[in-house]
Amino acid sequence: MIGITRRYRTICALALCHLALGSGWLAAQDNLQIREERAMKAALSRVAPSVVRIETVGGLERVERILIGTGPTTGLVVSPDGYIISSAFNFVQKPDSILITLEDGSRHAAKLVATDQSRMLVLLKLETEGKLAMPEFVPQSEMRVGWWALAVGRTFEPRDPNLSVGIISALDRIWGKAIQTDAKISPNNYGGPLVDIAGRVLGVLVPMSPDAHGEVAGVEWYDSGIGFAIPLESIFRVLPKLEQGQDLRPGLLGINMKSADLYAQPAVIAAARATGPAYKAGFRGGDKIVEAAGVPITRQAELKQQLGRLYAGDKIKLVALRGDQRVDRELELVDKIEPYEFPFLGILPMRNAKGDNTPGLVVRYVYPDSPAAAVGIKPADRIQSFAGEAVRSAETMLEKLQTLEADEKVKIEVRRGGEMVLVEPQLGKLPESLPGELPPAHGSLAPAEGERPQVGLVALKIPEFENQCLAYVPESYHPQLAYGVVVWLHAPGGFKQEELIERWKPLCEQYDFILLAPKSLDPKSWQPIEARFVRRVLDDVMKNYTTDAARIVVHGHEGGGALAYLVGMANVDVVRAVAAVEAPLPRQVQPPETDPVHRLAFYTTLSSKGETAAGIEVGIKRLRELKYPLTVKNIGDVDRYLTPQELAELVRWFDSLDRL
Repeated sequence: MIGITRRYRTICALALCHLALGSGWLAAQDNLQIREERAMKAALSRVAPSVVRIETVGGLERVERILIGTGPTTGLVVSPDGYIISSAFNFVQKPDSILITLEDGSRHAAKLVATDQSRMLVLLKLETEGKLAMPEFVPQSEMRVGWWALAVGRTFEPRDPNLSVGIISALDRIWGKAIQTDAKISPNNYGGPLVDIAGRVLGVLVPMSPDAHGEVAGVEWYDSGIGFAIPLESIFRVLPKLEQGQDLRPGLLGINMKSADLYAQPAVIAAARATGPAYKAGFRGGDKIVEAAGVPITRQAELKQQLGRLYAGDKIKLVALRGDQRVDRELELVDKIEPYEFPFLGILPMRNAKGDNTPGLVVRYVYPDSPAAAVGIKPADRIQSFAGEAVRSAETMLEKLQTLEADEKVKIEVRRGGEMVLVEPQLGKLPESLPGELPPAHGSLAPAEGERPQVGLVALKIPEFENQCLAYVPESYHPQLAYGVVVWLHAPGGFKQEELIERWKPLCEQYDFILLAPKSLDPKSWQPIEARFVRRVLDDVMKNYTTDAARIVVHGHEGGGALAYLVGMANVDVVRAVAAVEAPLPRQVQPPETDPVHRLAFYTTLSSKGETAAGIEVGIKRLRELKYPLTVKNIGDVDRYLTPQELAELVRWFDSLDRL
């Protein structure tokens, strides 16, 4: 019994010890939480006098697809004299008047002084007799990932700021412009400060996106744990310019990269715009940028990071390699580059079978009244060299052509029979007329060896989508030949399979096209999100069949035409033409700038009295201002789809998209 009692007493003593230790740990945790809460309250109290409430009156209700709210937003004092910084998102509706409420409850009218269009900020000015409270900021060199980050707004109650707590999750985001935080960021605190645990301002909260630009870019990430703030230190650097009423814009070089892969490929210039600073400084297509602002550049993303911090008017030193030659120049960035116009020689090339590496390029067709026709180039001529470089294929000639400008002269060596002819045409611009009858694009092919993928009618299914898609692959499909792809997007009500195949089968067989006919989930209408499905089925076909990168087309009727614009402009890395019938260019779709590397052409129908005529004419004007090649087909008084003859004419246009 004695042993048992002693053992019991020992167990009780150990248990009491554990309880004491546990109580101490819990007490310590409670104490830590209390101290954290006190620190956060102190931080909020310290910055609160500099945080203002902003109300706007009037203006637009919707911008792009975003419904703009009318509730209060937030701003931050950046000068005792009444200057306030805020997010440009808060003013995208272009309000008629602006009211600012200070911490003491007083309200003041304000005016918009200037906009920073690179970091999406606005500077406001209010008139006040007293001096406003200035915040203290954290130098960027001191900031560290993992710090407490408090997102502050003044929206719900004028007297009491609202608070969201997180950490700094990354620095130098959005191409060197922003701090990233996991604190909840939304229109409630856009324009307010992100502060550290001591109440010092890290930055000003804004919606941003690495892949898009504008006042509403990144808004879809609100309250997601992905938020951004522009460092206040960087704002103070440009504040004098903003106070003078000078709008700030991103700085542009005027170049296009050879590869779309930002993270794996070097910064090789595909084309330098003749009106841009890079071209004027002496940089050309084919140059490999290896240094920017003294920082070594091995990937395109590193160059974009260096440029992202700069504004139009800033200077930067670039170093590039041109073979063994080192090109070292300082240049001044600009805010606008004139739209690029695609140069045009005036030929269609013959299409070689896969594996045919015969040097040179055989001319299939010469456009009447083109630069090629003016210097006597003829069908069956073989182009041996173009602008001083040997021509190995249509792709290599296109790569060289895209480094040139319309109206530029170019030397071409042409073999005609046993004779070599040297010509020097002056390049023109891509034609907008529809081509007439075209000769065959290739000769006869030897019978295909091995198994072919499925031909004829093919049902395509993408596992992660509920949509269905029908494809027609020509019965004559040959794996050694590259086929164009037409993505047909139906009008509301869907389509009848038999009628669709009867209409398209002979055209696909004659011009070597694969037809894709996706179906909307709701037969009555397409949804913008279904553009992702269209891209996935397109990727699937390009993976399993031999396709021609120069002849990928999205064609739609009515609502399908609207989606065709969306798909084409969102996928310029793949799509080469958009053909819309009875479909205006959607107002919320912002056409990208013309890109020498990714040629994109448009076709639209226009009636004189149709319901869509006014909207279509607005879209025509927008596309022509951007210098896109645009073909307009007048179809009479009323809206309608194409006749069989008009459809055949359109497919000939599709077939000519590999024009040079």
